[in-house]
Amino acid sequence: MIEKILVTGRLFDVMQSLLASKLDKEIRFLSEDRVSESDLKWADAFVSFRPTANFQFENIKWVHSLGAGVDSFLYNRAWKRDVILSRTICSFGQKISEYCLSYVLKDLQLHDVFQKSKETKVMKTFEPLAISNQKIVIFGTGSIGQEVARHFRFFRAHVMGVSLSGLQKEPFNQVVPIHKVSGILQDAHWVINTLPLTLKTNKLFTYDLFKHLNKACFINVGRGASVDEYSLLTALDNKNLRLAVLDVFENEPLAHDSPLWERPEIIITPHISAVTSPEEAVNCFLDTHKNVDQERFPLINQVEIDKGY
Repeated sequence: MIEKILVTGRLFDVMQSLLASKLDKEIRFLSEDRVSESDLKWADAFVSFRPTANFQFENIKWVHSLGAGVDSFLYNRAWKRDVILSRTICSFGQKISEYCLSYVLKDLQLHDVFQKSKETKVMKTFEPLAISNQKIVIFGTGSIGQEVARHFRFFRAHVMGVSLSGLQKEPFNQVVPIHKVSGILQDAHWVINTLPLTLKTNKLFTYDLFKHLNKACFINVGRGASVDEYSLLTALDNKNLRLAVLDVFENEPLAHDSPLWERPEIIITPHISAVTSPEEAVNCFLDTHKNVDQERFPLINQVEIDKGY
């Protein structure tokens, strides 16, 4: 039974107002810089987007991530095996799907081309392309990857999935294991990364992978550290890629002197493809808390520590 909950991170004050009358527990709402060693010793549950700089497990039994990703908790960090780790699941798949779809449509419908025509005041006719003729390769076949695939399949695109196991899943036309991915990249129009960051996905996208592409487009809504940025730039130089849409980066915010800013073929957004709303964060937390208290294990949003997601 969870009795003492420590809530921190950027939503701590909003969550305080939303949780005030919904949970009959001892709760401390603190900004990250105010979390002390005594607070960590006091708590048996820790709720945040990431560990605080002074994070220690102490008496904590349950950690709940307010985001979908948990790499900040697990990557290069020893985990206490008897501590439950859960993550927020809500409309991330829907939001990320719409993000990806918006940039695919922008490209296929030639928005930039027609904007340039407007600027020159010359009416030129170009025929937009159809999504149904696109081959889309999605790295990651979990809940988010499946939702992205579902959206593109609605428009009759050919959607391939890539996973470590290659286990076939709906709604992908086909799923291939990562060691066979080169065979499906040569005629891919779009490559979308939705993978979490683990030891196996860190720097997965190097030039050894990008070199199999032929003027494709790349969207990263997974984790920035999965992509070797030098390899990405090389792939653009060599025309393996013609466009990159990047919402995540190895170091955020992206440094002012990063060469990514200077490339016209790169679209940069500030990690907004799936923002956690306070209401969604609270609802998922309350549902998970109820299941933890009632020992309904495994939780539907429980992280498999060995897998990292």
